[in-house]
Amino acid sequence: MVNKDQVSGVAKQVKGSVKDAAGKVTGDRKTQAEGKADKVAGKVQKAYGDVKEKIKDSL
Repeated sequence: MVNKDQVSGVAKQVKGSVKDAAGKVTGDRKTQAEGKADKVAGKVQKAYGDVKEKIKDSL
């Protein structure tokens, strides 16, 4: 089963990838950095959701 943290995390990763790519194409380092930060935040949030799901499944 999937929880909202997992879904939100994946969505942030996708958003970050798009921003990162847009920053590369346009040469905008700020947008590129924001994209990388969004990707990391998404990975963290998804990992948190994964842990919550494992705990829920073990109970």
